[in-house]
Amino acid sequence: MPQLSNRTAQFTDSVIRRMTRVSNQYGAINLSQGFPDFDPPAAVTDRLAQVAHTGPHQYAITWGAQNFREALAAKQRRFMGIDINPDTNVVVTCGSTEAMMCAVMSVANPGDRVVVFSPFYENYGADAILCGAEPTYVTLHAPGFGFDESELAAACAQPGTKALILCNPSNPTGHVFTLPELQTIARLANKYDLWVITDEVYEHIVYAPHQHVYFASLPGMQARTLSCSSLSKTYSMTGWRLGYVIAPAEVADRVKKVHDFLTVGAAAPLMEAAVAGLTLPQSYYEDLAALYAHKRELFCGGLRDLGFSIVEPEGAYYVMADVSALETELGYASDEAFAVDLCRKVGVGTVPGSCFYAEPENRFVRFHFAKSDEVLTAALDRLDGWQDKMRQA
Repeated sequence: MPQLSNRTAQFTDSVIRRMTRVSNQYGAINLSQGFPDFDPPAAVTDRLAQVAHTGPHQYAITWGAQNFREALAAKQRRFMGIDINPDTNVVVTCGSTEAMMCAVMSVANPGDRVVVFSPFYENYGADAILCGAEPTYVTLHAPGFGFDESELAAACAQPGTKALILCNPSNPTGHVFTLPELQTIARLANKYDLWVITDEVYEHIVYAPHQHVYFASLPGMQARTLSCSSLSKTYSMTGWRLGYVIAPAEVADRVKKVHDFLTVGAAAPLMEAAVAGLTLPQSYYEDLAALYAHKRELFCGGLRDLGFSIVEPEGAYYVMADVSALETELGYASDEAFAVDLCRKVGVGTVPGSCFYAEPENRFVRFHFAKSDEVLTAALDRLDGWQDKMRQA
């Protein structure tokens, strides 16, 4: 038989989603794969119930239903502070995963380089490789997870570098890039003529005093930026798979064509129902930020009390915990083996940090806290005495 594709030969399955299966296997509380256990806003689910009877049930316009794009453009215009034309700047996709894939495919040629910060969400390197491009990784240094400007400049200066991927707020680190950091990226993007592809899916989950700055809002950057996001985290609807790309008109036109041949279009009835979320008042976003601030304090405070060495997240709903001392003491060959045993012995699912890194790194596991208070409290109860439990056979 002929050989399979070389470019996919190095791929594994998603470690994040694998750990959900491991959690299920051992009956562990799943704090690995980052999805909430609470419902979308009632206005959205009520509208979905109506749409189930009235439709639409057939294809929408390939790049998104008109009313959805108009509501999205109005909402993002308000938060991003830039002009957004729903007809020429917006492409609706099947989740932010497809949005990122469409963005990379629209700007990168085979042989180009794409700069990716490490640690990174699993898909970014794969997106570049699937396009025939080569990822160049730049380390975000613990514990603050900032970058070294000289290292970033060296990566951007490599011949053939075409784009940079920026996840802000960062998954998995929870780092919110500061204005000076973003200005440095902007300066280098101008100097080396790069596209900047942003994943800003946690844009509304940021903890005071930190503030999210949309990269496209920086002077001169809207013309260089493909802003990707989704409704998944903001409206607690990860299963709806509604994402989008906001880009300059000529770039969005290319993204539309790539999207058309990848998935044709997002689900028409879900777009119709989700308009009710996009038109929620400002108080919704303030309440969302307050909700996650409370969960961060509950869970991260609990982890500290239990002896975990954690990196306090500035945004998103993940926390990195340094478990290297116990890994070394018990002789674990990998952080993945440690994470599996945490499921088996302690009953809490997490993600081994190495899956987020290009460089060898086994210190961390990542928990998420997008769960009810009852579930988070139950997880903390199970983690009580976690070090002794992990020492048991």
